[in-house]
Amino acid sequence: MSLVAKLLLSPLLIVQAVMTRRRAPTLPEAAGERRGVFGQGPVLRVLIVGDSSGAGVGVDTQDIALAGHLTRTLAEAASAEVHWHLVAKSGITSAQALDLVRQEKPGPADVAVVVLGVNDVIDQVPSHRAVQHREALADWLLAHTGVKHVAFAPLPPVHQFPLLPQPLRWIMGSDARRHDQAMARWAATRRDVAHVPIELRLDAGCMASDGFHPGEPVYRTCGEALARHIATTRLETT
Repeated sequence: MSLVAKLLLSPLLIVQAVMTRRRAPTLPEAAGERRGVFGQGPVLRVLIVGDSSGAGVGVDTQDIALAGHLTRTLAEAASAEVHWHLVAKSGITSAQALDLVRQEKPGPADVAVVVLGVNDVIDQVPSHRAVQHREALADWLLAHTGVKHVAFAPLPPVHQFPLLPQPLRWIMGSDARRHDQAMARWAATRRDVAHVPIELRLDAGCMASDGFHPGEPVYRTCGEALARHIATTRLETT
């Protein structure tokens, strides 16, 4: 998306953004424990770090949010006893996620899953700056939790979000694709980091009631894809 197009459309975009915020319902984070154990076999410790999508906004409980689907699928795919810990907060950017994990001081883990990015787009963080923040987060996790691998979920197809009117949806979707491409290019330069591609087609039927956050079908698809990635990576490194 060119800067010229944004500048030309900026008055309309500002109005649409304000009106969208006003009419969008405020959904709570999913209820339930944010750590637990699932499955049988060798112990595999998983740390999940994220924003509202990590926190399960859009569904009632963590059991049907990203953490629940990821840990159940991973326990089966890796034949492991998965010890999981969720550190997430609705509304945070990539930079704020680093502050959050520093405050929470999560215990040792083998692998980290990171679900961030939409709030960087909303806050108009430049894509290169957002990547720098995610790199700092990954480096902190590798240095302070002992994880050997950090798997980043992709940014969702924002251009398909039912809540967003045009041209705001088009603009935000273009920004999200640029952020995601920048993250994928950076991850490709690292052996201890991965950008996990996940194909999603979003509509009102699979989204939360606000038309912005994931519904259970989206959490299931993402959780299962991330679990398969971790299981495969674990097998390749053992």
